[in-house]
Amino acid sequence: MTDDTRKWWALAAVGSGVLMSTIDGSIVNIALRSLVNAFNSDLGVVEWVILSYLLSITCLLLMMGRLGDMMGKRRIYIAGFAIFTLASALCGFAPTIGALIGFRVLQGVGAAMLQALGPGLLVLAFPAKERGMALGFIGSTVAMGILIGPAMGGFLLNTIGWEAIFFVNIPIGLFGIWVSLRSLPHDNIQTERQKFDIPGALLLLFGLLCFLLGLTEGSRLGWDDPRILGLFVSAFIGGALFIWQELRAPQPMLNLTIFRKAAFSLNLLAVFVLFCALSFNLLLTPLLLQLVYLLDLQTTGLVLISLPLTLSMAAPISGWLSDRIGARLLTMMGLAVVTAGFLGMSAVRTDTPLLVVIGLLLLLGCGVGLFQSPNNSVVLSNAPVEALGVAGGVLAVMRNLGQTVGIAVTGAIWASQVTAIAGERFEPITSAPVDAIAGGFDRAMLVAASIALLAIIPSFMGGRASANELPAEAPIRSRAETTGKTSG
Repeated sequence: MTDDTRKWWALAAVGSGVLMSTIDGSIVNIALRSLVNAFNSDLGVVEWVILSYLLSITCLLLMMGRLGDMMGKRRIYIAGFAIFTLASALCGFAPTIGALIGFRVLQGVGAAMLQALGPGLLVLAFPAKERGMALGFIGSTVAMGILIGPAMGGFLLNTIGWEAIFFVNIPIGLFGIWVSLRSLPHDNIQTERQKFDIPGALLLLFGLLCFLLGLTEGSRLGWDDPRILGLFVSAFIGGALFIWQELRAPQPMLNLTIFRKAAFSLNLLAVFVLFCALSFNLLLTPLLLQLVYLLDLQTTGLVLISLPLTLSMAAPISGWLSDRIGARLLTMMGLAVVTAGFLGMSAVRTDTPLLVVIGLLLLLGCGVGLFQSPNNSVVLSNAPVEALGVAGGVLAVMRNLGQTVGIAVTGAIWASQVTAIAGERFEPITSAPVDAIAGGFDRAMLVAASIALLAIIPSFMGGRASANELPAEAPIRSRAETTGKTSG
C-alpha cells in the first residue's frame, strides 16, 4: 500500500471511530423513556446511562492520551475500538439498569481512547499541507453522527427494541479494528524509562469528577447546597494538587510546558469559550421549538438538524482552505458568523417565522464549521510529536468542559430571565407564559453572542502567535528530531 493510499485508509479508521462514538452519544438520548419502561426504573436513575458515559470520557481523555504517547497511539487506539465494541455488546445484554450504567462506563473508556488519539494519528498520517483538510473531514463525521444518531435510534427503537441501539455499534467497531490494523502507521516509540504518572492520573480523575458532578447536580440541588460546594472545593484542591504533582514529577502525565506555546494555549481557550456559547443553543433552542412554536419531538429533531448539516459541509472546505491561506482569518470569520447567528437568535419573537430560525441555525453551523477545522489544526500543529496523544486529549477535554460549564450557566441565566419577565417564579420553569419563555430565550442568546465574540480575542492572538512560532507548511517535529536524535 502506498503512503498516499494509506493516509486515506487512516482517515477511514479515525473517521469510523469518531462516527461510532458520536452516534452513541446522541442515539441514547432519545431512548430514555424506553429504558425507563424496560427496566421499570425512574428517569433520574436512567439519566445516568448518558451521564456515566460522558463523565467517563471527559475524566479519562488525558490519561488515554498519555498512554498513547507512552505505549503507542496505534496500539491504544485499536484497543479502544475493541473495548468500545465489547462494551456495546454487553450493554445490549444488560440485565439491570445498574449493569447498563456500568457497561456504559466501560464504553466511555473505549471512547476516551478513540477521541484522545484519533486527531494525533491523523496528524502523523497526513503531511502538513493536508492536515486541515483531514481534520475538516473528521468535523464532518462528527456532524454526520449527530445527524444519524436520533433518526437511527428512533427507527431501531420502533422496529427492534432498545438493545439494537447498542448492537448497531458492533459492525462499525469490527470494521474500524480491521481498517486500523490495515492503515494506521506502526508505533515507533521508546518504551524504556517511560513511567506512567499514577498519582497525577488519580488527582486529575478526582478533580475533574468532582467538578463535573458539581456542575451536573448543581442546577438540581441548588448551587448553595453544601454537597455542591463540597464538590467544588474538592475539585479545586484536586486541581491544585494535580498541578503540584505535575511540576515535580520526572515524567508527568501532562507536561505543563506545552502550554508555554501561545498558539497552543490560546486556541485551546478559544475552543473552551466557543463551546460555552454553543451550549446556549444546545439547551434552549429545543425548548423554544417545543414551548413557543409547539412542535412535536420529530419535527423539532428535523429542525435541529440544520446546524450539523451546514457544519458538515463547511468543515472540510474550511480545513482545505486553511492548508492554503492559513488558519487565523478562517477561525475569526467562523467566530464572527457564530456571533451574528446568536445575535439573530436574540431577535426571535413569538411571531418570528420558523424558516428564520432554521436559517439562523444554518448560519451557526456554518460558523462552527469555519472555525473548528483550522483551529484544531493550529492546536495540534503546535504540540510536540511525542505529546500528540495528550494534546488531542486536552483538546477534547476543553470542548467537553466548555459544553458542561455552558449548560450549567445557560440554565441559570434563562430561568432567571424568564422569572424576571414573568414577574413571578414558576415551577417548573417551562410552565411560564410563552412571552416570558421567548423573552428569556432572547436575553440568553445575547449572552451567548457576547461569549462567542469574546472567543475572537484568543483566536486572533493564537493565530498571530502561530504565524510567528510555526510556519504553516512546517512538519511537526519532536525535540529529539530538532537536535539530530531519533526517538525510536
